[in-house]
Amino acid sequence: MEIADVRRRVNESIERAKRQAAERRSRTDEAGRAYDQFLDRVAVPLFRQIANVLRAEGYSFNVFTPSGSVRLMSDRRAEDFVEVVLDTSGSAAQVVGHASRSRGRRVEESERDLGEPAALTEAELLDFVMKELEPLL
Repeated sequence: MEIADVRRRVNESIERAKRQAAERRSRTDEAGRAYDQFLDRVAVPLFRQIANVLRAEGYSFNVFTPSGSVRLMSDRRAEDFVEVVLDTSGSAAQVVGHASRSRGRRVEESERDLGEPAALTEAELLDFVMKELEPLL
């Protein structure tokens, strides 16, 4: 094979990889902005409402908002919580729901993709939280 052909193919591959990386960064940045809006407008207010209702019913849960996530955590055990975070490791950024429950010495954890930040609705988020919160009550 001619060196010119090999060089051309290598250069094409390099350029294609650079384009794909730039497109992925752009999609991730856009998803990050949409996720920030989702947190501010949907997730944090909903988690606070849930915590208020739980407190009124005699269950002590608090809401924490560490950078880039929101967590509803039991006051009795730090291992008992439900949270949402943005996962940018895949080809498309996804909001991931994460739940942790302690049973004696065992800690059970589960994760579920909830969808893209711009498309995720308040009702879908509420359904996830209620399903994951039920074993903690």
